[in-house]
Amino acid sequence: MKNKGFIGLGVMGFPMAGHISKAGYEVKVFNRSNNKAVSWAKKYSGEICSSPSEIGKKCDMVFLCVGNDADVEEVVLKKEGLIETMKKGGIIIDHTTTSAHLARKIFKETAKRQIHYLDAPLSGGEIGAKEGALTIMCGGEEQAFEEARKVMKLYSKFSIRMGESGTGQLTKMVNQICISGLIQALAEGINFSENAGLDTKKVIEVISKGAAQSWQMDNRWETMLEDEYDHGFAVDWMIKDLGFIKKEASLNNSTIEITNLVLSFYEEIKDKGGGKFDTSSLLRRIQEK
Repeated sequence: MKNKGFIGLGVMGFPMAGHISKAGYEVKVFNRSNNKAVSWAKKYSGEICSSPSEIGKKCDMVFLCVGNDADVEEVVLKKEGLIETMKKGGIIIDHTTTSAHLARKIFKETAKRQIHYLDAPLSGGEIGAKEGALTIMCGGEEQAFEEARKVMKLYSKFSIRMGESGTGQLTKMVNQICISGLIQALAEGINFSENAGLDTKKVIEVISKGAAQSWQMDNRWETMLEDEYDHGFAVDWMIKDLGFIKKEASLNNSTIEITNLVLSFYEEIKDKGGGKFDTSSLLRRIQEK
């Protein structure tokens, strides 16, 4: 079946759905704010649907990239949700970063209707979505994953099945633990360089060729130096993600000292009105001390 659905046309979903459309699939889209769907349809070939249930009725495979747990529940399980209309054997691929608890819950509910559900969070950000170079970590049934991967390859450079339902979200938590510490370290390093009177551009040029190199360093050091944070992955979303980690860590007895500290820094930024800033705004927090 050529019909593929996409729900959630934000900074990630918009280009991801576009990659699917450009590959020749008939893409049906839904976005809570309809003007985003209209903008998408002007740029790519596809059909705007009035509800998730309409997409479920028309598509054998539906991709989600929405905001949080409540949004996922709404578009899948609630009135006019996908579960009302998707046929047996259909596959829902959820790229939203959610709690592992929600992933397991939806997996169980959709399984009752013989619908397959994959929790498939992403890494690579807006840049990765636009370039079709995302990394995808999936939880769920192997056969459903193999079917979904045929389409996910259109906007990813790597995807892997981690295990049963929920393991995709748990893997994303590891990703966010590592990222949060890296960004804070990069912010401290840049601040140190500036205070020491070094040419920070040259500093990054040399240390990025060695063991200090990271995605954050390669893609964020310039905008951090220019104090530009109106782009990228928002502080609000990182607070949400680190909140999931904090709760899960309490359940599996993990120590997350640095993660908790960085979470408190992001909460400071949010309290000062920076919830929409990119996560690299940790540097501004340091500079304002």
